[in-house]
Amino acid sequence: MTNNIRFAFAIALAMSCVNTPALAAKKPVLTPMELQALQSKEFEASKASVFASAMSVFQDLGYTINSADIETGFITASSPVKNKTNFWGAMAGIASQGLTKATAFIEQGPNGYTKIRLNFVNSVESSSSYGQRSQADKPILDPLAYRAAWEKIDEALFVRNALAKPASPQTAANPPAGPASTTQQGVTQVPASPVAPSTPSNPAAQK
Repeated sequence: MTNNIRFAFAIALAMSCVNTPALAAKKPVLTPMELQALQSKEFEASKASVFASAMSVFQDLGYTINSADIETGFITASSPVKNKTNFWGAMAGIASQGLTKATAFIEQGPNGYTKIRLNFVNSVESSSSYGQRSQADKPILDPLAYRAAWEKIDEALFVRNALAKPASPQTAANPPAGPASTTQQGVTQVPASPVAPSTPSNPAAQK
């Protein structure tokens, strides 16, 4: 038991050394404008279409929709919980589990475009054998993650618009030249032209 306590203390000390201010300063810090540019995109579609497409993409990725309100344009979703316990944590008696939280804010622009802003956060919750719990949230700032999300939403919008278009009316290849009637056997017959009544050759004979 004493060895386990010493090992856990060593792991905690090593983690505190990794998070020193000198190393943390090396991480790139995005300005608010850079963060908004990373997480936002405009689509040439209505707010309702973008909202429904974002909902569909979240569900296709296996996320659970926690809340959705089209009036405010706000969506919250979360991925399934996964085991995040690594080797060193298991040796120290620390179990970890995590998931990805996602939010989407959708608003209609004045130029006919709809703007959507996504935010992904990795959340890890750890618990020790002594009943201590901790939670750490880390924003996802990888441009590839957001680029993949934009492509998925763009594909969902394309499919939605294609299904919403009305089918074009089909015209006959060879329309009939004149009126026709159909018999019970399905054979089309053209009515014969009316014959003018014949007149006698000698009008005097009728007197």
